[in-house]
Amino acid sequence: MLSERNFPAVDVRLLDDDESIGQLEATGDEINFIQSARAEQFTNVDFTFFAADPGSTRESWKRARDAGSAIIDLSGALEEEAGATVRSLWVERERGQMWQPELAPAPCVVAHPAAVTLALLLLRARKAGAIRSAVATIFEPASEQGQKGMDELHQQTVNLLSFQSLPRDVFDAQVAFNMVARYGSNSKLSLDSLETRVRRHYQKLAGSDAPQPALMALQPPVFHGHALSIFLEMEQKVDQQKLSQALAGDHVTLAGAEDDSHPSNVNTAGQANIMVSLKTESSRSNGIWLWAAIDNLRVAALTAVECAESMIATRPVGKIQ
Repeated sequence: MLSERNFPAVDVRLLDDDESIGQLEATGDEINFIQSARAEQFTNVDFTFFAADPGSTRESWKRARDAGSAIIDLSGALEEEAGATVRSLWVERERGQMWQPELAPAPCVVAHPAAVTLALLLLRARKAGAIRSAVATIFEPASEQGQKGMDELHQQTVNLLSFQSLPRDVFDAQVAFNMVARYGSNSKLSLDSLETRVRRHYQKLAGSDAPQPALMALQPPVFHGHALSIFLEMEQKVDQQKLSQALAGDHVTLAGAEDDSHPSNVNTAGQANIMVSLKTESSRSNGIWLWAAIDNLRVAALTAVECAESMIATRPVGKIQ
């Protein structure tokens, strides 16, 4: 995403834990070695993106801060730090907000992709009429748990087909060919915590006057891409055309008549937009369903880079005489 948006980066350093040190990775047109996250690696670094697990972020972020780097946190580990802000420029532009740059900005926490999706869709939906209530089910992909999560889902799938025991280090539950509302008791993960995080990020993004949706998170046997089932009950009878016009715009693609344009994990892969389709509820004239899908990793990466772009003005230029 840095390369795609022509981010003005002269030097991109890839840092990770001991398991990945020495591996080759592509950064744009160049090949980079993954190096250890030592303190000296943060010297003369303008922006540090923390995109690993929360534990790695907590271990290293103060080194980057003390070296003068601006912090962009995709792991969610720094949300409780003093002055930290949860951001999505998509929603900020929707609300007409202007972010005020600071000379020494606190950590910028990248908003959860599901919270970004809910905030953008519900803020636009209320332009078509008052929303009485909203209910959303979030389908969480394995890629939200990084490579280890995807590897465990893959290995569970292979082992089930060959009648072997299942690895359970990440989820402590069978997630292959299954859908669960709770992980195993030995898992460090929690779908309840996910719901809390999405709700908290949504409230910070959308504002206190926005509709407050009821949320439930489920773990489907899906490797990649968030999907959300959203039910809106409006104060008045739903005008689907008016609602479609309100939802359409930047970052949202409404499903057309063609089958291949409908929201799905496959169709959103590599796409930066939220794909949405609408379906009326026959038992309630005031009700309508929204089916939305996003590429969770791409939207998070794009949000992180946009946050950094908005913070470029805070970086020192030249030398003090």
